[in-house]
Amino acid sequence: MTTAKDIMHTGATWIPAHETLDRAAQLMRDHNVGALPISENGHQDRMVGILTDRDIVVACVAMGRDPSKTTAGDLAQGTPRWIDAAAEVEAVLEEMQTHRIRRLPVVENKKLVGMISEADLAQHLSEDQIAGWAEKVYSRN
Repeated sequence: MTTAKDIMHTGATWIPAHETLDRAAQLMRDHNVGALPISENGHQDRMVGILTDRDIVVACVAMGRDPSKTTAGDLAQGTPRWIDAAAEVEAVLEEMQTHRIRRLPVVENKKLVGMISEADLAQHLSEDQIAGWAEKVYSRN
């Protein structure tokens, strides 16, 4: 049985909700990631959202907003999705497909332990699994 913990990459980095998007972009660059879980005012046990590089471009820069004045919390929307480290890969795929998301935080004992991204799926899943996932996540229906 392959679990979320088996396919995730470790070392996910939090960004506090009060931190600016220019700082978020620097963290993404420094850690070579495209998404950061947003923590509630620095409390790294309460996730209030996920910030992606695309969010910074589309919801800030393209809208004429200043990334040095816009915070990660300003872009946090909806209920953040996550998966338990012990969940089977099928549950990971279902969560990502159902909510049409490309990155999924992994939690163990209520603590963030990693993140699953498209690249992680590509490294650990069969071609059929990846094709099914991509069809459901990227379809316009």
